Amino acid sequence: MTTSTTRTGGATSRADLITDAALALLAERGMRGLTHRAVDERAGIPQGSTSNYARTRQALLEATVRRLAEREAQVLAPGQLPMPGASTEGRPDGEPDAGPAGGPPHGVAALVGSLASALHRYLTRHPHLLICRYELALEATRRPELREFFDATGGQFREPLVALMTAAGSAEPERHALSLVAWCEGLMFSCAAGSYHRSVPTEEELRTGFAELLRGLLTPPCE
Repeated sequence: MTTSTTRTGGATSRADLITDAALALLAERGMRGLTHRAVDERAGIPQGSTSNYARTRQALLEATVRRLAEREAQVLAPGQLPMPGASTEGRPDGEPDAGPAGGPPHGVAALVGSLASALHRYLTRHPHLLICRYELALEATRRPELREFFDATGGQFREPLVALMTAAGSAEPERHALSLVAWCEGLMFSCAAGSYHRSVPTEEELRTGFAELLRGLLTPPCE
């Protein structure tokens, strides 16, 4: 796969132009509407340009998955989420400072706020990206070669979440990161394509949900 144009300054590269058009087609028409010719038309570029960039359908799908991951990272900004462990300074026992009665510790509260803000931004401003993700995920179940690529690309989101859960004091960060992802995925599907698509939670409601979830994950079970 070759890219005819690279990013220069603030200009949009040819690769981004093509893959953004592919994402728009996925959201509007589904997988059957994603063709090389349709991408050319949607991007407003000469016929054959998409084929020159991604010669096969597999190459086009891989490029689209890669662009989706880039767009999602820009929306969710996982690298900007606060590390809860940073709030333990000055505490002789190393535990996070206690938050409001019944609420999460202050460090975890900052994480709750950031998670809620990112998820609300995704649900209210970029729901079409979720539709694209579901289209590509379903296609990956039928294409083993795409499944491998899809999973590898999505892995960039897992490690930061495991690190966040570790910093929050999780005794089982891998398992708790999975629980956090499952909760978010279920909520996103319900709001983007499921029975709650007309009632997206407010940011405050999301904060409450994240606080409840993290409190349940991080509180040691009674012996």
